Amino acid sequence: MTVETAEDTRSRLLATALTLFSTHGVGGTSLQMIADELGVTKAAVYYHFKTKDQITEAVAAPALQELIERMAEAGAQRTRGAQIDHALSGFVDIVVRYRSLIALFNSDPGIMRAIDRSLDGVENLAARMRALLVGPDAELAAALTANVALAGIALAGGAPEQADLDDDVLREHLIDIGRRLLGRPKRRARSVAPRDGGQPSRAADTTT
Repeated sequence: MTVETAEDTRSRLLATALTLFSTHGVGGTSLQMIADELGVTKAAVYYHFKTKDQITEAVAAPALQELIERMAEAGAQRTRGAQIDHALSGFVDIVVRYRSLIALFNSDPGIMRAIDRSLDGVENLAARMRALLVGPDAELAAALTANVALAGIALAGGAPEQADLDDDVLREHLIDIGRRLLGRPKRRARSVAPRDGGQPSRAADTTT
């Protein structure tokens, strides 16, 4: 019989909390509901988190931390084009990987408050990403374009009607849309050898 570790329980707790937040909203989810869904006592939940705010912050933390890391990587690129491409692809990767969380970001103010309390907050993260895409002193039109690109990618990636779309397909479309909005060159298509012996597929070359 496998014994669940404290870290296993914590991970399962956060996954359960995200599911309940997505269904009932952050405000409509209680610690007791999380405990009941997990099949543990409320005291067991308290062992890991003392408040629901702490759970909400912990649910959002991995995506936010990854975003910060991807922005740092983008900022280290040697050319403006490489910075833009790296920042855009990193943002899209996170939107696709954390779809349920992104959907919650789009619809629930409770999760947004958690972002404001943790790490750099919404405005600082958005400003840093915008600066990577269009520069820190961009004109109004460019800044608005970056905002539209970021918000549109997040809204589309977290939209319920896209929930069953293959990750790779969604990612390619979102990157292409972002590149068009930001005025980046169209990516060159290249053939990718299939793993199962089927017909080669077409993937985009991001080296432009």
